[in-house]
Amino acid sequence: MSIVEVNHVIKAYRDRTVVNDVSFDVNSSEVFGLIGPNGAGKTTTIRMMMDLVKPDSGKVAILGEVLSEAAKNLVGYLPEERGLYLNMKVVDTLIYLATLKGMDKQSAAQKAEELLQRIDMLPHRNKKIKELSRGMGQFIQFLVTIIHGPRLVVLDEPFANLDPVNTQLIKDMVLEMRNQGKAIILSTHRMNEVEELCDRILMMDDGRTVLHGNLAEIKERYRNNSVVVEYEWELGEVTGVVRRQDHDGYVELFLETGTAPQQVLAQLVSQGIVVNRFEVATPPLHDIFLQVVEEG
Repeated sequence: MSIVEVNHVIKAYRDRTVVNDVSFDVNSSEVFGLIGPNGAGKTTTIRMMMDLVKPDSGKVAILGEVLSEAAKNLVGYLPEERGLYLNMKVVDTLIYLATLKGMDKQSAAQKAEELLQRIDMLPHRNKKIKELSRGMGQFIQFLVTIIHGPRLVVLDEPFANLDPVNTQLIKDMVLEMRNQGKAIILSTHRMNEVEELCDRILMMDDGRTVLHGNLAEIKERYRNNSVVVEYEWELGEVTGVVRRQDHDGYVELFLETGTAPQQVLAQLVSQGIVVNRFEVATPPLHDIFLQVVEEG
């Protein structure tokens, strides 16, 4: 059974359709990327999933049913709009909101201590939320989202305002949850984070689906006929290469139709060039998105 099933949902406000016939499912043990630029309809889609907004047509099922009160305790949702009780202490915030999700107070207190210890915030446990930096406050909201061990975790722009260290911490915890069998939905416009974390994606633009499927397969489908090479010594003429593009620390070689990457590698080795890296190039997701939107 899929953890999430979204079937042909449509949502319009006045004369603008913000989500237009969108369908997807999300399974256990995967990170599903719901991606696209700001205003694409991602957040509205999530709000329909969380039963905060009703679709005009179509259906959403969470854990096999319309999101019930019991099922809500099995979901962790980090909304785009952040909000915690500013005058509550960090540890009290974690415990209180965990108990609202069905945890007993003792288990919630123990889990709160574990999570704060893991992210080196135990010294801040008795600070009020308003005394934290913006990034630290956001990280506490992430912990609130996962403290009760939900089966489904929905993260809407989780990396905004975070420094690189805390960004990596969240990435590590997301992958850990996936390996524990949880389903994670990651909604973001930051394509590099998607490439690092997601197994499958649904790409939206102007309320509609423009790309949907396995991320590796999508990148393979849109790849150029080119290879990336890091090398030492001077690179001369290479048969079967129609052009080259130099980057910082490597070169991309674009191949003639019918030229195999192995043929190029064999030539480089025969020329005495030391090859430190050689791989078939795949375009970044950002470039794929621009191409898909341009093609309509």
